[in-house]
Amino acid sequence: MRRLASASIASGKPEKIAQILEDEIRSGRLAHGAQLQSENELVRRFAVSRSTIRKGLSELSRRGLITTSVGIGSFVTFDGNVVADEAGWTEALEKAGANAVTRTLRLEIISDPSLAETLGLESAEFIALDRARTNADDGHAISIEHSRIPMIPEIENLPVRGLRDGSLHATLREAGLFPDHGEEWIDVVALNAEDAAILSCEPGTMFLRTRRVIRTREGQVMEHITSLLNPSHFALHREF
Repeated sequence: MRRLASASIASGKPEKIAQILEDEIRSGRLAHGAQLQSENELVRRFAVSRSTIRKGLSELSRRGLITTSVGIGSFVTFDGNVVADEAGWTEALEKAGANAVTRTLRLEIISDPSLAETLGLESAEFIALDRARTNADDGHAISIEHSRIPMIPEIENLPVRGLRDGSLHATLREAGLFPDHGEEWIDVVALNAEDAAILSCEPGTMFLRTRRVIRTREGQVMEHITSLLNPSHFALHREF
């Protein structure tokens, strides 16, 4: 399908997106019963935010042209604001209103055969990036994240040169890795002694845990991340 420049839908974006897709449906370019492109694909195609795409799809649904399944999506929120992390966790938390200070705890090459087996990878080498986030005003715990990026030549010197502009998202994009889809598991765990010490919490404090596997469009694993989130700020929001 034709890629449109963002300027062509600068005003009334959701309505224009809905109209373009409606034209494709009614013209037969999208066959009856065919599945639309994924949200990620539509975000790239129209060069707009995910929320704009969703508004456009809602308009198509209102017109009776598409249907959506129960379980449309789950979102992590910070103080009630959705953490939209397409541009990276740091920027997402900033937009959600978190006054966070980020501290890098670890950036090095490791071997983790167990994780490689879980992810179906031949190589057990990963870049390990651990970061803790605390409130800038009083230092209370916000989160701790353990990222594992499968080793590829484009990032093998990352521990030496560091992150681009302090952003893992920007660093991976520079290496040609772009997130497209993935899986996420969410549960509640007690902080172990090591993580509790980093976050200045008591061991056993209950935190929300998210575990993500993020893949490229081709299905390549680009990141496995475990995040421990302070439940006084974070919650799971589900739309259905």
